[in-house]
Amino acid sequence: IPWRTWDESGLVSNSLYRRALNIKQAGVTSSVPMAVMPFLTTYALYNAVVTNPLLNGDLNCPSCALIRGALVGVVGAGLYPILLALPVNIAIASRYNTAPLPEKGNVLRYYVELSRPILRKMRAVLVLQALFGTYLSSRNFESYTTLAKITFDSGREELKD
Repeated sequence: IPWRTWDESGLVSNSLYRRALNIKQAGVTSSVPMAVMPFLTTYALYNAVVTNPLLNGDLNCPSCALIRGALVGVVGAGLYPILLALPVNIAIASRYNTAPLPEKGNVLRYYVELSRPILRKMRAVLVLQALFGTYLSSRNFESYTTLAKITFDSGREELKD
């Protein structure tokens, strides 16, 4: 199932943040949202941006479908889980005091510095998510064009008879 790959980037980013913040506790507490939330969000986003416009006839351009699929892959299945893992793990780190947390004035700088190496490690995952999104949207567009041909060609045959 290609959708299955879209929830694994959340688990990978969660693991990277847990290592960076030296968190050993609450493994299930942080892993369940990282597996479920990105999957559901990406599924809903893909349906709203690619599948429903195709079925409604609002998306007839194959390049547009591919780009939309790639964007859903990068944003919904790549960046969203990475950004979602940050506050979850920061909250766990502050609860269990596993890493020194910043003062109030340096919070944003701390988050950026903490996320920079993780985003570098996740580049390959983001590219992979873009490829999966592009592949899914290409398959979806092919199915849509086949369905449209069957539907509209059968109507022409009835008019001829």
